[in-house]
Amino acid sequence: MKVRIGYGIGTQALADGGGRFGELIDALEARGFDSIWCSERATGPVPDPITALAFAAGRTKKMKLGTSVQVLPGRNPVLLAKQWASLDRLSGGRALPAFGLGVVEPIEQQAFGVTREERAPWFDEALPLIRRLWEEESVDHEGPRFHYEGVSIGTRPVQPRLDVWLGGRMPGELRRVGRMGDGWLPSFCTPQQVADGRVVVEEAAAAAGRAIDEEHFGAMVFYARTDIPDRYAALANARGGLDPKAVIPVGIPALRARLDEFVAVGFSKLVLVPVQEAESWESEVAELAVLLDLQRST
Repeated sequence: MKVRIGYGIGTQALADGGGRFGELIDALEARGFDSIWCSERATGPVPDPITALAFAAGRTKKMKLGTSVQVLPGRNPVLLAKQWASLDRLSGGRALPAFGLGVVEPIEQQAFGVTREERAPWFDEALPLIRRLWEEESVDHEGPRFHYEGVSIGTRPVQPRLDVWLGGRMPGELRRVGRMGDGWLPSFCTPQQVADGRVVVEEAAAAAGRAIDEEHFGAMVFYARTDIPDRYAALANARGGLDPKAVIPVGIPALRARLDEFVAVGFSKLVLVPVQEAESWESEVAELAVLLDLQRST
């Protein structure tokens, strides 16, 4: 099983803007991390994920470029398909799109202009359209939300097929991964929870006459260097009253042990996410590099 270690910035602000983010990107690339993942909060301090990934693409040659995750409901599928095709082409085939429904927060939902009830139907119509726009010369479509006649994005991704990863952990989201996704990237989960969720994903995939690549199961693994901030502890408690340390290991030894647990249940795309901004990203990445011995090709 191929194991890859990536890094995500989560939804926290980046102090000093591009200077600090550039330091992080350069350190990850130099140390051999597999990928960088940028999250989305339209109404929060985190940078727009596509803009952040374009910034990262210009400073790197090897790292893959993913979203963790980008909100799909509320977006124009033609323009979004064009953005991802452009990023993939300009980066030499390193794009890793991952989509989700968006967080259940009134302010975020206002920003995207889609009601909570409408998010899933929007997603289910938009994602197949985006795939067609990447792969077909022109697209005709007549649906509840979108009407296109001979639409083309005028370019193609470098990759013959862009794998689309999906987030989420509720039963309906898991079944959607099985029906429509190429991979699953949940967050704030224990190894046992993702192992249980994988069963639902694979059952839904089989019912739809498809299968998910065994190496396309991953997890966002949040970690703390010292104490877990109150807001993250509250998030853990909201996920079924979990002990915060069950989903946020504290210290590198605990993080290493948690990664081993994820690998043991067959989850091989592991994305580290800090819950505090490091004083020095160069030093942070240098210390985390001891975990890269987990990366393997087979």
